[in-house]
Amino acid sequence: MLPPQSPKQNKILAALSPGSYTRLLPLLEHVPMPAGQVIYDPGLPFKYVYFPTNSVVARLYETASGACTQTGLIGNEGLVGVSALLGGENYSARVLVLSTGKGYRIKTSFVRDEFELGDELRQFVLRFAHALMVQTEQVAVSNRYHTVDQQLSYLLLMSLDRLPGDELHITHEQAGIMLGVRRESVTVAAHKLQAAGAIRCRRGHLAVADRQQLEASAGEQYEVVKKEYECLAAFYASHAVHSSELSPARFKRFFQSAE
Repeated sequence: MLPPQSPKQNKILAALSPGSYTRLLPLLEHVPMPAGQVIYDPGLPFKYVYFPTNSVVARLYETASGACTQTGLIGNEGLVGVSALLGGENYSARVLVLSTGKGYRIKTSFVRDEFELGDELRQFVLRFAHALMVQTEQVAVSNRYHTVDQQLSYLLLMSLDRLPGDELHITHEQAGIMLGVRRESVTVAAHKLQAAGAIRCRRGHLAVADRQQLEASAGEQYEVVKKEYECLAAFYASHAVHSSELSPARFKRFFQSAE
């Protein structure tokens, strides 16, 4: 069992060899990540890279006209600020905390130094970046071809895969911002899903009632992303040869917080 505030609740940090982990550990700062906190704003330089432990972070793209949609969710399977390690100097979108939790941050210059060593961190970041790209691709397809019911199902599943429990604290207005649709559209979709027995709704909360039904509603988009992140989990596990805490069995419940 990991300590309540262990950096190893983040899957990338947990998969590092003792040498890499020891180099980064004194540079990591434990920080609260309350819902609504803006991590990055468009055009501003990367000051820190974040490793969530039990929070969920959303990447949002906002047009000049004010239209907004989420392009990816990040939890303890990855890091926030991957572009800073791939040559980026400024973030292109807004990044904010969707679900309250905690995490660790590190100055970008420090983690870039570790990345440039070409050790496990580089491998993990590149593999995570690929998974995030797949997620972004599926969001783009969904925004074009899927109904609000399907998109809401996907958002709920992707969020809860990264959290313990089966309930997400989110209002219909917030979900509308995430999906780039009107609040009223989210309300109609939520009522449909509740009538179908897939979710339970109460003010400011959405909870899974029947996961199989909810996955069926989300459709192929969720299945594609789920399989990709299962491959990411297996990649971490196969490379974590130095840590008994990271056997493949421990990754069976990959998205949830470490014990």
